[in-house]
Amino acid sequence: MVMVAARFEQVAEEVTGRTAELLGAPVAVTDERGVVIASSEPRAVGLPWHLVATARDSTCVRVPIRLDAQAGEVIVAEPASGEAISPRLTQALVELVVNQTAVVARLPNQHELKNKFIHDLLRGPIGDEASILREGQILGMDLTRPRAVILIDAAAYILAPAAAGRPGQAEGSAPGRTDALGPPRNGEARIRRRAQLVIASVVGFFALPNDTICAYIGDGEVAVLKASSTQDLVAWADGDDGPDQLSPSWANMVALKRAGAALLTRLRHDTSAAINVGIGRYHPGIRGLACSYEDARAALSLGRRFHGHNQVHCLDGLGIAAFVGVSDERTKIDLATHLLRPLDHEPELLETLDVFFAEDCCSSSTANRLSIHRNTLSYRLDKIASLTGLDPRRFDEAVQIRLALVLRSLRNTPS
Repeated sequence: MVMVAARFEQVAEEVTGRTAELLGAPVAVTDERGVVIASSEPRAVGLPWHLVATARDSTCVRVPIRLDAQAGEVIVAEPASGEAISPRLTQALVELVVNQTAVVARLPNQHELKNKFIHDLLRGPIGDEASILREGQILGMDLTRPRAVILIDAAAYILAPAAAGRPGQAEGSAPGRTDALGPPRNGEARIRRRAQLVIASVVGFFALPNDTICAYIGDGEVAVLKASSTQDLVAWADGDDGPDQLSPSWANMVALKRAGAALLTRLRHDTSAAINVGIGRYHPGIRGLACSYEDARAALSLGRRFHGHNQVHCLDGLGIAAFVGVSDERTKIDLATHLLRPLDHEPELLETLDVFFAEDCCSSSTANRLSIHRNTLSYRLDKIASLTGLDPRRFDEAVQIRLALVLRSLRNTPS
């Protein structure tokens, strides 16, 4: 229904402009309530027709207009020059313009095709990969490159009421036009305009040639299929990041999160609204994009709940929430393996952790059982914290390490 209303508004604006140009006369389109939704005289938009009609409009030609479930009227007034226009000719011309415009409006445009393609790619069942690659190519997308999903929650901006736009900025309209002079913004049309403004910010930030890898997927969310190879993220990489060669999914995550943080700053500036960003890992293949999307969606959902808004959320930054809130066991095992990978070649530290947890995190009994001095134990625990970023002497982080150890042990355990 909302798409129908948006299409009706689009047709009304197009019919108004073309008819006014052809006849050289004032033209307006009203909805079924008699409110002007498009007019060659902008100040009339948003007002009931009877309040803006003048004496010379009493002889205007009124032509009914219907598009799907929406109805209204095209009203053609007498030209200011006083030139007479045949009512019959006027009606025939208006009907022709309406019919032509309606046919074009029903055709899906490039944005709609792209949005549906990416939506289905991330959320729907994946069919033949070769066909998907070809369809993506037709839409201008290169899906052969490694890509990870950046999921932007811009609902506070995209789904906000009309009055909640940026201070001093019209509702997605042309520069200089204000809401007071513009039409009452149809909900779906406003949502599409705002979503496109968010996408434009993303395109500008990443210096993309176009917006083909970005899509509005509903519920105030924009998905970005970000190229995630080392070369693509060089602007946000650091020589000390130390790429994880054993796990390609996590290899460039640090740089990807830096890019996400910088993008968040840009989007908050451009929208003046609360924004949340979820980062998904890279997964190989076409089907990997849906997996990356699930990562980003889980991180976004849990991150908003446990860590608040205006942040970048990723699975490895959620703490205990990731192990509790993520339902997919494979994802949790992968996360545990990633968090503990710095200890893979540190058997002494792993043994220390096993004993430390077995002794209920008691330093003195752990040191006695390991036959080491308490200062040596303290050194080992400091080294664990330095390598993993998790301190086993802090409760939440100790629970996270313990859960990671248990989950990692399932990696090679037969089911």
